[in-house]
Amino acid sequence: MKAGLDMVQHWVTKHPGPLSLAIRGFAMRFYESVFIARQDITTGQVEALCDEFAGIVTEGGGKILKKEYWGLKSLSYRIKKNRKGHYVMFNIEADAATMDEYDRKLGLNEDVIRVLTVRIDEVDEEPSIMMQAKSERGPRDDRAPRDDDEETKSDAVANEEEE
Repeated sequence: MKAGLDMVQHWVTKHPGPLSLAIRGFAMRFYESVFIARQDITTGQVEALCDEFAGIVTEGGGKILKKEYWGLKSLSYRIKKNRKGHYVMFNIEADAATMDEYDRKLGLNEDVIRVLTVRIDEVDEEPSIMMQAKSERGPRDDRAPRDDDEETKSDAVANEEEE
């Protein structure tokens, strides 16, 4: 039996790729997961939910690298008769099987109304944009000028005079 294990280990080291990672069992990847909890539960209950879901990840061999509670925020539209929700974000390092179990438990929980989990290349150590104060975010140079902006109006008038 030991010879069979040695052959598998030899094959895994000589053939890198997804199959060998699956055989090794430690294809740890980074994920960002945001979930929204119902508005009628307390902040303490949200913390208990976070601890429950963090426990699922740690039991599966993963790590919670960052946890942010964004607070009770208004939803853009009603979801399951809720107008507000508690937003929580996790940055997770785990394998695919652990994340499948994590997503399954999130989907079964009645207090969670929406979940989005995406795979990311690396974890940003700084606080997310939701946690930064508006003054810390920096300028928004990527925005187009507005129609009611004075500079835009004077440019439009100058362009009409040239024509």
